[in-house]
Amino acid sequence: MAAHRWMQAESRREKHAGTKGRFRRIAERRGESTRQAAHELAHAEGKTGKKARMALAFMSARHGH
Repeated sequence: MAAHRWMQAESRREKHAGTKGRFRRIAERRGESTRQAAHELAHAEGKTGKKARMALAFMSARHGH
């Protein structure tokens, strides 16, 4: 369970910074689901790539993969 503590901290940080849901909006602009966009953008540079990798990590933890 300690492995998911960083996720809790990151989620609180995103909520406080007002960036929660930003990657979902990126995916919607691209006309894709969040999962599709995350897989396509996971190797991208910069903030978008970081958000994509974070989205994948959260999705895999949520679905137990």
